[in-house]
Amino acid sequence: MFTVDNLKKTLQLFKEKIDQNKDYLSELDTPIGDGDHGNNMARGMEAVSESLGSKETETIQDIFKVTAMALISKVGGASGPLYGTAMMEMAKASATTAEALPILEAGLAGIEKRGNSKPGEKTMLDEWAPAIDAIKSDTLTEATLKAAVEATKDIAATKGRASYVGERSIGHIDPGAMSSMYFFQSLMEAGVFDE
Repeated sequence: MFTVDNLKKTLQLFKEKIDQNKDYLSELDTPIGDGDHGNNMARGMEAVSESLGSKETETIQDIFKVTAMALISKVGGASGPLYGTAMMEMAKASATTAEALPILEAGLAGIEKRGNSKPGEKTMLDEWAPAIDAIKSDTLTEATLKAAVEATKDIAATKGRASYVGERSIGHIDPGAMSSMYFFQSLMEAGVFDE
């Protein structure tokens, strides 16, 4: 279940993970994208941190909304609009529930719609969908998240920048799936799924 505190903690942990791994994320992005995923996400999470520090956020909906706006306005490439849309859809869902599952499902649906994609196309969805399935079956672990990211190596990209290299994208981890893994790890560490 989301609370104001654990959502803020999630975003703080997510920012820390992105900052620590931004060079790695950009390395992952270099052979199959523009090589800027790490820097873009770091800039976005810096903006999120500043926005949350300067605005009044009293509800989880407020926090998701502020996060969405910061990401959409500051992150280049595809990841800004996709993460931003996910956060905006989660903001809408959080108007009626604080339960993690329906809120995250709304985020997933937002990414699918905005990216016109589905799981199995070597995108961040290949982390979101298995993570949400694991939440449903109460089997979410660190290992589940890592396995989903690793599985993106075997997929030929058919969406986004990586689709330009097609078959040559096989063997590479999807950077969006990797940054999404950091997001779900942060949710776990912040206690969102603790009963």
